[in-house]
Amino acid sequence: MTSKGVIFRRCGCKDPVTGGRLGHVCPQLVDAGHGSWYFHVSVTNLMGRRERVRRGGYRTEAAARRARNEVLGRSREEQSSRSWTVARWLRYWLSTRVGIRPTTRLSHTQYIERFLIPHLGHIRLAELTVRQLTAFFAAVGKETNRFGKPHTPTTLAHIRTTLRAALNAAIREGLIVDNPARRVELPTRRRAHAMVWTPGRVADWQATGIRPSVAVWTAAQLAAFLDFVRGDRLYALWWLIALRGLRRGEAAGLRWADLDLEHHQLAIVRARTTAGYTVFEGPPKSAASSRTVALDRRTVAVLREHACRQRRERAAAGGRWRDSGYVFTNRHGSPLHPGFLTHRIAALAAAAGLPPVRLHDLRHGAATLAHLAGTDLKTIQDQLGHSSIVLTADTYTSVLPAAQYKAAEATARLVLGAARKDRDKITKLARTTSVAAQPVSEGITIHDTGQVPVVAAHRPSTRPATRSRTVATARQPRGNHRPHRTR
Repeated sequence: MTSKGVIFRRCGCKDPVTGGRLGHVCPQLVDAGHGSWYFHVSVTNLMGRRERVRRGGYRTEAAARRARNEVLGRSREEQSSRSWTVARWLRYWLSTRVGIRPTTRLSHTQYIERFLIPHLGHIRLAELTVRQLTAFFAAVGKETNRFGKPHTPTTLAHIRTTLRAALNAAIREGLIVDNPARRVELPTRRRAHAMVWTPGRVADWQATGIRPSVAVWTAAQLAAFLDFVRGDRLYALWWLIALRGLRRGEAAGLRWADLDLEHHQLAIVRARTTAGYTVFEGPPKSAASSRTVALDRRTVAVLREHACRQRRERAAAGGRWRDSGYVFTNRHGSPLHPGFLTHRIAALAAAAGLPPVRLHDLRHGAATLAHLAGTDLKTIQDQLGHSSIVLTADTYTSVLPAAQYKAAEATARLVLGAARKDRDKITKLARTTSVAAQPVSEGITIHDTGQVPVVAAHRPSTRPATRSRTVATARQPRGNHRPHRTR
């Protein structure tokens, strides 16, 4: 239930002694033109709680009363949209989300607290406009990240994704009727495509220190890496990611119960991810990520060898061994922190003298090598656990130099084959023309066939010349007969 509230008048005059505002006790308020009118009223907000609404600056008491009545006539949703700030709504929206992954919640929190609230938090939710958002993104684009560089278009897009999701929720709650974040134009962002470490790129990286954001090894470079880490206790993990394309969290969360080495397959049913440094274990990234991955004989042999190694480590650890059931553990049987794998692959690549790649780049390379081996995109999509084949085609199928060479050879053969056919036609036509160019009689007929004109020569004939029917019908009349003239 709402109350009628209070309407009052006050001013900004200050006490000459204390320096404080006199407010509603100012003696000059007896003058009708001094100060302005205010009201405050208690209403029920969206969550069913009572909150106080205060407005002021009205020139007359009647204007303040009309404004109060308008507030009292609003619904809970409309009242909340006009009283809640963007900061309050963003924090409330995030606190009510229960179906998101911990990593998603962490990224939303960072974008809200670092960007959205400092710039937009003071604005009333119902008063947020496209113009304000455009100015906001322009200001963020001029700021720098922790590396001292301007924020990338990808960062701006992620900020807008968070804001758009929060405003869409406000629409569903009936607080606003439109989402201004949908109409904001941002700088174009290009999807990062995997670049292959060709000799030229390796030389440029060694000279400048600049590397592609997403880079994959060639088949020869990957073979050199796997040969270098042959004695590493996590050799099976590097092999599995590099050849079967598992994600970092999927490999870290793999358990022996998920492997069926007799039937050469493994099941992806969980993943170990991090939010900050905290590890969370749960379902895979998406529904399509829950999948069965086929294993070749060599991969099965590598996993069996890893199982033997783990049994030896368990015997050596004795009572300190923790029987966690994970395929890849530390020397005491505890599951690995996913961040450790990221740092470990960087150290091993540097020790092997190979150009740097991220752990996720091994997944890119697995898809690329499978594509080079002739695997169709649908099979690669199922292997990687993508929900859309478009993502597989656009991101994970970089063309290795060998495939480029094969494509170039095929293109050259196509062009040269077409040129050879045309050359044969031209040669045949030239021979025909050379025969026709021999000395002939004056009678020459050109046959127009709609294609290349063919010249046919008429050789002299011993037959007497006969008058053609056309010429005979066109001869002049004989005698004194004259054609009839019409007047």
